Amino acid sequence: MAETHTTSGADVAPVQAVDRALQLLELLADNGPTSVSSLAKELGVHRSTAFRLLATLQQRRFVEHRDDGNYMVGPGAVRVAGAVTSRTTLAREGAQICTEVTAELDETSNVAVLVDGYAVNVAQATGTSAVAVRDQFIGRHTPGHATSSGKVLLAYADPDVAKSAIAGAERFSATTIVDPAALRRALAEVRERGWASAISEWQEDTNAVAVPVFDSDGGVIAALSLTAPSFRLKETDLPAVAERLRIHADELSRRLGHLHARP
Repeated sequence: MAETHTTSGADVAPVQAVDRALQLLELLADNGPTSVSSLAKELGVHRSTAFRLLATLQQRRFVEHRDDGNYMVGPGAVRVAGAVTSRTTLAREGAQICTEVTAELDETSNVAVLVDGYAVNVAQATGTSAVAVRDQFIGRHTPGHATSSGKVLLAYADPDVAKSAIAGAERFSATTIVDPAALRRALAEVRERGWASAISEWQEDTNAVAVPVFDSDGGVIAALSLTAPSFRLKETDLPAVAERLRIHADELSRRLGHLHARP
């Protein structure tokens, strides 16, 4: 029988070393550069115990040892905090942008990020029409190779990530692109024209178009998409819709700190 894991606070006792290490980070975050003796006193542990914990954190760059002998929060901790802040900001600002897109175009819009080759929705607004796409909920994983958001994200992703997604491409409809060479050409086209489409490739009778969203470093952090029934969002409409989306994506990129959103 498979072992069952739970993370309930009532069921799992804290690992003492991990708990103390996190307390050290909290102390350094709250108090700034601090000596090992002061940290040991705050934790209620021997100085040697505090030193070993700090040495481990230092190896992972979560703390730094200053020339004056004190310790301070290191770039490893800042990177983790920045990632959390970035994702939270993206979801918050993305939700506002989706609301604006859907208010303008009255179709379902999403902001998605890439996770293990899948496009995962982090923000969404649903069109008001009686016949609208209503299953694009937040947190849903959609296949990267068969969706407009996924194609945008894979087009700008690490080559190994894109290669893995292409190799595992699954067919969902008659129009799903599964041939590796064809998929590579499709992603190259996305990079060339700056937007991606999906013509009933994941869901029958549903079309979508997406454009990239850039972060403060100029990398593609997300995709902004519009999805609608194919009878309302025709293939001939996609370039014009992509241009409308690009305006909103540029605004979202700007809110995330990027000054020149267009590639």
